[in-house]
Amino acid sequence: MADKPSIAETPPRGESSAAGRPSTGAKAGILAAIRAHAPAPAPLPNHAGPWLEFDDPLTRFMAALEVIGARAHRVANLAAIDPIVASIPELAEAKKIVSCVPGVGRANVELDAIDDPHALADVDLAILPGEFGVAENGAIWVSSRGLRQRAVFFITQRLALVLPAAEIVSNMHQAYARAPIGQSDWGAFLAGPSKTADIEQALVVGAHGPRSLDVFCVG
Repeated sequence: MADKPSIAETPPRGESSAAGRPSTGAKAGILAAIRAHAPAPAPLPNHAGPWLEFDDPLTRFMAALEVIGARAHRVANLAAIDPIVASIPELAEAKKIVSCVPGVGRANVELDAIDDPHALADVDLAILPGEFGVAENGAIWVSSRGLRQRAVFFITQRLALVLPAAEIVSNMHQAYARAPIGQSDWGAFLAGPSKTADIEQALVVGAHGPRSLDVFCVG
């Protein structure tokens, strides 16, 4: 068996080891070179605006929804939603349905009776309230206010959101000013159905959440 190298045979600090790995001194030199070539500090952007404003936020919002893969529906009242749901095959074929919008959908899953969110794994369609939308990107603010299981937003196969047509802001700056952060246990902006383009930049819709999103703007 070969003898172990003595202390005198170990490479001095600042030189490469026998395996070719840089020593502590080389690492310090690399980091110093990076710091020496760092860009000059830049002032923070001015968040005072002006920001995007739309003469017709609702029309722009519905167009943005289509761009991000959702379906947008303008309805006069809640009673007009069920016929549209019945006309879309993947929604009409849903067997297990959650609805937290009174008078909409033929719900047969009582969300308030669910203690374990895993029990929602086989929900086909969830019809849930949205609070307001954002015209510039089609995002919708949703929260757990009045909902026992927030997982339903993400675990359902198909998602339908219902919100007032009058509750659309132009941009995210207005949206953050309006979002009732802290007034419920949880809140988030949702934009379109689940999708990813991580692999070869190929867009896959319905990758890890709802496979489709229908948005009903009421009024």
